[in-house]
Amino acid sequence: MMGWTLGRYFFFRYATIAAWFFIGIFALVLLIDFTELSSRLSRIPDFTYWTAAAISALRVPMLVLQTVPFVGLFAAMATLVSLNRKYELVVARAAGISAWQFLLPVCLGAFVFGVLAVAVLNPLAAKGLVQSQNIEALLRSGNSNEVKNDTIPWLRQKTASGDTIIGARAILAQGLEMSDATFFLLDAEGNIFERKDARRAFLRDGYWELQDVTIRPSDGPGTHKASDQVSTDLKPEFVQERLAQAETIPFYDLPGKIRAARSFGLGANGFAMQFDSLIALPFLLVAMTLIAATVSMRFARMGQSATMILGGVIAGFLLYVISVLVKAFGVAGIVPTIVAAWFPVVVAMFFGVTFLLYKEDG
Repeated sequence: MMGWTLGRYFFFRYATIAAWFFIGIFALVLLIDFTELSSRLSRIPDFTYWTAAAISALRVPMLVLQTVPFVGLFAAMATLVSLNRKYELVVARAAGISAWQFLLPVCLGAFVFGVLAVAVLNPLAAKGLVQSQNIEALLRSGNSNEVKNDTIPWLRQKTASGDTIIGARAILAQGLEMSDATFFLLDAEGNIFERKDARRAFLRDGYWELQDVTIRPSDGPGTHKASDQVSTDLKPEFVQERLAQAETIPFYDLPGKIRAARSFGLGANGFAMQFDSLIALPFLLVAMTLIAATVSMRFARMGQSATMILGGVIAGFLLYVISVLVKAFGVAGIVPTIVAAWFPVVVAMFFGVTFLLYKEDG
């Protein structure tokens, strides 16, 4: 039976290596994102490198959160390889400690790492992403024609006065605020009779509040107003479900958003998929650790096979790709979100446990 001292040693060994990997990935992503962001925003008149650094620093936690499964995989592989090369695993085996016993602290470390990523990193990343979007929207507003086609929302609302088609350059405040918004007002025949371009648009109770508005009727010259209103029957829960990015909502707020959206008859698949994926993340890291163990525990004197280690890396990447693919099915409503979140985890765990049973216990 493995003692507390040895188990704690293995646990902190994994924690130290995982922390160094995390810091390294954070610095690398920050540098790459700052360079890419500076090249995109450098032509805007109000651009400064300090502003670009602030935007990058705020949104890098969300980018790093996407790499957490790989950090867990590489940290587990590095931990087990280093213990093996120093013959510490050999000594542990000679003392009668099985592979399952000395893998337990490493798996526990991976699970704790996942819990911290969900409970601490995700809320910080969500709030940072919202703030970075606000700063970038203020910087771009009226100064840049660059628009990302994959993020332009178009929403059609129906009211007693007629239909309105709404679009915006950027969605802020979890869907309740828009930057550089455009409102096309339609008559009963479906023809556009007025267009309103607003620097900012806020969803209020029963109306959209427009600020810094240019009004262009179809039969006359345009006029400018400091503020204006467009009536709406849209509820905040509906707009958030349709327009808000699930990544911008902290983990602790997701259950409430899901309940509110479903109370209006909405599926809320995006929010539910995000919530179930975060719940499954600690267990995904444990599965990554088991995959790492299948390629990292060979006796050091026999040499660590580069092919085996490469195979473990490829297996980790395939698991991540499958997770993203199944997650897309969950968001689309093709499969239940809980199945989409847990299917890759269960498959990976079964693979790791089966391989280790065959290798360690015959």
